[in-house]
Amino acid sequence: MEKLSNPASTNQGSRRKFLKLPVAAAAMAPSLPARPVIDEHDPSNIKLCRRLRSDIAEDDLLFLRQIGLRWARVNFQGNADLDYMAQTQKRYESHGIKIFSGVHYAYRELDLQLGKPGRDKHIETYQLFLRNLGTLGIPVSCYDFHPANTYTTDIIETTRGYRAREFSVDDFRNKVEKQKFDREYSAEEIWDAYTYLMKAILPVAREAGVKLALHPDDPPLAMMNGVAKVLVHYDGYRRAEQISESIEGHGSPHWGLTFCVGTWSEGSGNMGKDVYGMIRDFGRRGKILGIHFRNVSSPLPRFYETFPDEGYMDMYQVMKALREVKYDGTVVPDHIPQLVGDSGIRRAGTAYCIAYMRALLKRANEEVG
Repeated sequence: MEKLSNPASTNQGSRRKFLKLPVAAAAMAPSLPARPVIDEHDPSNIKLCRRLRSDIAEDDLLFLRQIGLRWARVNFQGNADLDYMAQTQKRYESHGIKIFSGVHYAYRELDLQLGKPGRDKHIETYQLFLRNLGTLGIPVSCYDFHPANTYTTDIIETTRGYRAREFSVDDFRNKVEKQKFDREYSAEEIWDAYTYLMKAILPVAREAGVKLALHPDDPPLAMMNGVAKVLVHYDGYRRAEQISESIEGHGSPHWGLTFCVGTWSEGSGNMGKDVYGMIRDFGRRGKILGIHFRNVSSPLPRFYETFPDEGYMDMYQVMKALREVKYDGTVVPDHIPQLVGDSGIRRAGTAYCIAYMRALLKRANEEVG
C-alpha cells in the first residue's frame, strides 16, 4: 500500500527550510556598523531648555530636575546686582540646572528703543548686567527691539481645549491699534536707536565674553501703533548683522540671533527666507544663539499658538535642520499653552513639550548623526 505523507509534517519541513534561507543570507551579508547616536547631554548636542524667572519656587526647580531638564534661560526681573545673580545661579545649579542665557529688560525701556533723552541710564544698567553675566560664566543674553508692540489680540480656547494666545490682524487694526505716542517713528529712526545701543553694549559684551542674541519682532508686522518694526524680514537681520560688524569687525563673534520658529512661521512666505533657509544661513555660520521652538496654527493674518505637535509647521523637520547645521545651543518650548489645572511654570505643559522635543531630538540624531 502506498504510504501517504503527513501534510502537517511536510509543511513543517518546508517551513524550517524557508526560515533557514533568510538566516543564511543574513549571515553571508556584510554587517554595517550601527550609526552612533549622540548622548543627549553631550556638549555638541542641542540643549533642551526652559524660559524661567529668578524667583522660581524650589518645588518647580525640583520638578524640572525630575523631567531631566539641565538648562535654563533666566529672566533676572530687573535685578543686575551681582550677588543676587550669583545666588540665583547657585539655586539653579543645586538642582543640576545651568543658566545658559540671562535676560534683563533694561533694553526694553521706551526712551532707549525710541532714541530719547534718558536712554543712557538704562544702557548703563544693561552694561552692568552683561559684565555680571560674564563674571558668572553665563554665555548668552537674549534681547529684542520692538517698541510699542502689541503681542496678542485674544486668549482663546483651541479646538483641543487648551488656552493659547491668538493674534488677528483685522482685530488689531480695527479694535486695538492706536497711536501710542505724539507722532510716528520711522524705520530709520528705529535703526538709529538700535545702532546707538549696539555701539554701547557690543564692546562690553565682547569684553565680558557674552554673546547678544537678537529676537525678531512678534508678530512680524512692518508698523504697529505708529512705530516701525525693523526685524520682520531676513533683510532686517542682515542689516543688524552689518551694524554689529561695523562695530566689532568681520564676523562679529558676539552678535547673533534668538531664532523664534513661531514668529518666523507667523510670517510664512513674507520673511525673505523661510524657517529652513534661516537655519541654513545663520546656523551654518554659528550665528544662531538660541531657538524658540514654537508652532502656530497658520500664518498671518490670523494665528493661534499651539503645542509643537499640532500646528502647521513640521517641527521634526525643524529639529532635523538644526542638527544638520551642527547647532548645539538651546531649544526652548516657547509660550507653552495652558492645560487644565496648569499655572505658574505650567508643569503639565512643560513636561509635554520637553518630552516631545526630547523624542524629536533623539530621532534627528539617529537620522543625522
